Amino acid sequence: MNFTDLNLIEPIAKAIQEQGYTTPTPIQERSIPDILNGRDFLGCAQTGTGKTAAFAIPILQNLSKNKVQNKHIKALILTPTRELAIQIEENIKAYGKYLPLKELVVFGGVKQGSQETALRRGVDILVATPGRLLDFIAQGIVSLKNLEIFVLDEADRMLDMGFVHDVKRIIKLLPQRRQTLFFSATMPSEIQKLADSILNNPVKVEVTPVSSTAETIKQSVYFVEKDDKLDLLTHILQNDISDSVLVFSRTKHGADKIARKLQASKISTEAIHGNKSQNARQNALNNFKSGKTRVLVATDIAARGIDIDELKYVVNFELSDVSETYVHRIGRTGRAGAEGSSISFVDGLDLLNLKNTEKLIGMKIPIVKDHPFHTDNLVAQKRDSNNKPAGARTDRPRASQTANTKKKPAVDAGKKPKNKSFFRKK
Repeated sequence: MNFTDLNLIEPIAKAIQEQGYTTPTPIQERSIPDILNGRDFLGCAQTGTGKTAAFAIPILQNLSKNKVQNKHIKALILTPTRELAIQIEENIKAYGKYLPLKELVVFGGVKQGSQETALRRGVDILVATPGRLLDFIAQGIVSLKNLEIFVLDEADRMLDMGFVHDVKRIIKLLPQRRQTLFFSATMPSEIQKLADSILNNPVKVEVTPVSSTAETIKQSVYFVEKDDKLDLLTHILQNDISDSVLVFSRTKHGADKIARKLQASKISTEAIHGNKSQNARQNALNNFKSGKTRVLVATDIAARGIDIDELKYVVNFELSDVSETYVHRIGRTGRAGAEGSSISFVDGLDLLNLKNTEKLIGMKIPIVKDHPFHTDNLVAQKRDSNNKPAGARTDRPRASQTANTKKKPAVDAGKKPKNKSFFRKK
């Protein structure tokens, strides 16, 4: 199937052709016709599957049919992070460049003045994070009573970040008669209940479950002692890789430390995480996209929604205690059928995480030994059921122990979803 088979109107067809789109991804092929027909939609789709276009394109087409011009918000897209909200708004702007519709993104962390001014001028499609949207609603600046389409994106991440109660408050303000589109990479029970409560006889599509990784991504593991990781990363960037690289760090402090080390080695690097201002994060992301900055170091939450065209390399400086995070991380590369590579540094404290990750994705990740810092002497520390080091070790500092035990996610990271369809039989 090609996009020309989807009965898209000429302004949208022209815009997506200019974006280089020819063949829809599976989620796009299976969602666009039903969303165009006004059906509610429940999609299980992880990052990198093209789901933004899957809902943005039919929303633009359906709203373009409405000849009544007013200042009311007609479509609301609710998403958990600022970076993802910005990315979605950029895509909507690109797909709808030849349409008279107005889009806007609002998020916290910046002054609301310019966002408020744009809202008062009138917006057709609003992309928002929950907190800032509720602020505008409380101030009487935003009304959702005329909403026609509601999109809840990254619903499982909303749960992880503690936003579910805010989402439920927003849902109560929506008109009963509306089209609802619901997307989530996983479907824990609370998210399943939320979907059941707001969707009306939805079309259900499951594409690329969270436990799978794209076949176009070449995955590898480097065994290395913790204290040698920074030197190994520098070595790889100076000798093996000349392209742009996205590096994942478990902690904010770690991200800054990695950036400082690479900068000292004359490798252009910036870090993004929750302690950075929104302007600083967006500037760093823009610099990385343009190629001005070669290496971007990010924590998981800050990196959610980063969509870099033709990104070839992702490096996991540490593996996450949450195995599903691995799939989300490496999904930054190998997008839309392109080839990519992921490299994971594994020390003694990462061995259990590696085992759990390989169990989740159903494959053994190849080990690369051809580097100066390879070690065969990693000894897994005994861990308790929460993956915390058991017993005291005094032979060397364990900074990563602190990282492993800090700031637990809102859901139990020790429990992985069973490997079966997320659609619960009723």
